[in-house]
Amino acid sequence: MQVKAITLKVNGRTHYVALPPNVTLLRALRDLGYTDVKSGCEKGDCGACAVLLDGQAVNSCLVLAWQAEGAEIITNSGLGTMEHPHPIQEAFADTGAAQCGYCTPGMIISAKALLDRNPHPTVDEIREAIAGNLCRCTGYGQIIEAIQRASAMMGQ
Repeated sequence: MQVKAITLKVNGRTHYVALPPNVTLLRALRDLGYTDVKSGCEKGDCGACAVLLDGQAVNSCLVLAWQAEGAEIITNSGLGTMEHPHPIQEAFADTGAAQCGYCTPGMIISAKALLDRNPHPTVDEIREAIAGNLCRCTGYGQIIEAIQRASAMMGQ
């Protein structure tokens, strides 16, 4: 199979990779070591693989890696660190919104995209923003609370 050389900019780091044209962004990110991008359904149904692609939350399993060339890709690990978490990450930890943790990175990415475009979302707007992210543990109450708390923490 033919490969294509592309450049991916992930969390501020530039990666030069050669990939077959049918490789998804999810697979490329995982192969580069970004294990915070979870491989859930690989069909776009669960949101576990969500990343910010030029500021928009997308399921990376539905994007071919070459389509992300030249774009700014942000994963959950690119938002903050253990020492200096992003307010959304901190709010998820404080409210217990991350139970098993599998959906958490994608959920945080969806929350970030929401708060970037709407600093004061209503509960209905939050529900709509995370509708593409499946969580089997929390019942979503703590996740909604975390997003509300993050909005307040960010002073928005």
